Amino acid sequence: MADYSVIIKGGMIVDGTRAPRYVSDIGIKDGIIAKIGNLKGSTADKVLNAKGRIVAPGFVDLHTHYDAQIQWDPYCTLSGWHGVTSLAIGNCGFGFAPSRVEDQDRAMLSMTRNEAIPYAAMKEGMLWDWVTFPEFIASLERIPKGVNCLTYVPLTPLYAWVMGWEDAKKRRPTEAEMKEMVRLIHQAMDAGACGWSAQVLGATSVQRDYDGSPMITDLMTEREILTFAKILADRDEGIIELAYQETGEEGRPLAEGTMNFFERVAETAKRPVLYQAVTPNAVHPDQHRARLRWLESCAQRGVQVYGQGATRKGGFDLTFEDWNLFDDSPAWREVTLGTPAERKVKMQDPEMRRRLREEWDSGHRPTLVVQESVGSLTVQETANPDFEDYVGQTVQQIADNEGKHVIDAVLDLVVADDLKTEFRAETQGRNVAQFTAEVLDSLYTVAGVSDGGAHVKFLTGGSYGTELLTWLVRDEKVLSLEDAHYKLSYLPARFGGFKDRGALREGAPADVIVYDLDKLEVCPSEVAEDLPGGEWRRIEKAKGYNWILVNGQVTFEDGEPTGATPGRFLRHGKG
Repeated sequence: MADYSVIIKGGMIVDGTRAPRYVSDIGIKDGIIAKIGNLKGSTADKVLNAKGRIVAPGFVDLHTHYDAQIQWDPYCTLSGWHGVTSLAIGNCGFGFAPSRVEDQDRAMLSMTRNEAIPYAAMKEGMLWDWVTFPEFIASLERIPKGVNCLTYVPLTPLYAWVMGWEDAKKRRPTEAEMKEMVRLIHQAMDAGACGWSAQVLGATSVQRDYDGSPMITDLMTEREILTFAKILADRDEGIIELAYQETGEEGRPLAEGTMNFFERVAETAKRPVLYQAVTPNAVHPDQHRARLRWLESCAQRGVQVYGQGATRKGGFDLTFEDWNLFDDSPAWREVTLGTPAERKVKMQDPEMRRRLREEWDSGHRPTLVVQESVGSLTVQETANPDFEDYVGQTVQQIADNEGKHVIDAVLDLVVADDLKTEFRAETQGRNVAQFTAEVLDSLYTVAGVSDGGAHVKFLTGGSYGTELLTWLVRDEKVLSLEDAHYKLSYLPARFGGFKDRGALREGAPADVIVYDLDKLEVCPSEVAEDLPGGEWRRIEKAKGYNWILVNGQVTFEDGEPTGATPGRFLRHGKG
């Protein structure tokens, strides 16, 4: 009998703890790192020659929406392709449990706009072999997985279960209803959930339900949030993942009020609270710097609020057939509701155009995720040969050249091209290495936010780990390998409730990546028609990963899946 199931031989070990790198061997047995050291003379069923390669812990992705996709894609791609070996679902208060059979369609519809997951894919690909949250966890345990996962309790389906989908938006819960939701959170955490999550962005929410109305949790009161926070203090366990924004009478963000409330939640829960999100901003760097100072001040006072850094370099590739992330604009929200045919009709309506121009001229412009708003959209591809000259131009350039208002320039093009025009949207200053490095330099932030499984027709965020290593470590040299793997693995595991994951050490589960930094690459974006129900998505594959191991088994070799599904559901983050 061999000494080990796998030996990773002679690699440069970057263990995830920020300790200096070193060359050594790793012996794996029974899914565990059994020995790190000179294994000369030892035998193994499989020997991986890692000479000249980096050996590091698999990435831990705290912010995904693979709640549906994990049921048909055991590797949770894009994340699985890009070195993620453990991930969290149930984020932002969105999910599918508990859910009565008669509410399944409504639950799926709720995810078609705020997270832009195609309904047809969910309808065909989801198992729906659960009703309660403990049954959902049992389903997650049963299905084959090529990654490990844990789940938070998303509060939207909880409110819908207790109050009904429509009533939960019309009124606040009674005391009896609050007690029942508290009981259900306890039940879910007893079964293995790692805390709860919610998006609470108010009536002016920028991530909305399928019909354009706010999500149920957007309307939660402070009292409700603090009541649920106390559950974690009573149990002395769990994590809260929260997107919260206090708004004034006109919906303007009050940053100080928002930060103060996060502190109250953390002080009530006496447990970590994950803050959404610290976004590097090259245009207004004081914004992310203020967040970093605040997180540091929380730590100095012993308040457990930690930031999820939105550290992606890339932007969005989009058409107006599907785009829905302009919901901070009431007029654009209305235009982008409905089928492509319905959108096209609204885009030609003179009154709607007047409203859009008036809103633009007043200075209210949709800017949630796109730098410089509509005017900065760059034409990448057109279905109409008459518009080839537009390729490479921004909407603002087209407007200037043709003497049009920006609104008319974009809508004239989109309508004439039957909504097929593909645009590139750069994000808010995130493409500047210096400012992203500032966010990652903080002790209180982690790398992300992938949004894996969401916005699948215009976002490829699951590649963030590969991008960080190639962009910030190898090319820009503003981040060390030790710091990068700490922020990609150990620290997110610590913040997110993953026990014993995120570092290479003896006795830890063998979640390992082996890669060639010089050859590491995020492949070009492409369209893949690989979703259930005949639906498509945008993907970016990876090159340069020689092996990815989950619980000691190779799941990917040179970018190709092996068919192994050793992933586990991590009850209470363990397993």
